[in-house]
Amino acid sequence: MWWIYALLSALFAALTAIFAKVGIKGVDTDLATAIRTVVILLIAWAIVLYKGAGAGMNGLTKQNWIFLCLSGCATGLSWIFYFKALQAGKVSQVAPVDKLSVAIAIALSVIFLGEPLTLKSASGAALIIAGTLVLIF
Repeated sequence: MWWIYALLSALFAALTAIFAKVGIKGVDTDLATAIRTVVILLIAWAIVLYKGAGAGMNGLTKQNWIFLCLSGCATGLSWIFYFKALQAGKVSQVAPVDKLSVAIAIALSVIFLGEPLTLKSASGAALIIAGTLVLIF
């Protein structure tokens, strides 16, 4: 089931790039990011309330809070720079560079999480990097 969610994530990420490129014409990218964030905030809380998952907040540890907040900061910065890149460049170039995050995540997971670097994951990361270079040059 995870792969269906991952494919849906990829589909919506692709739509994000297209919608954002059209939506940021003549708009300050920081303002656009703020508007996008409010929409996401409303959707996320609507889902939490619908599912009744809000009660889980009581069980969050200090570590959960710290790393969820750090993840939120990283997400926000990613969006800010993504919109700036989309405003200045072509979607067909910006999106592949953004997807270098996959290769970077593999490297960081090995360094910080101790996940094994297999031949398969190293090859996949190398192909992502090579593909990105082909698409941007």
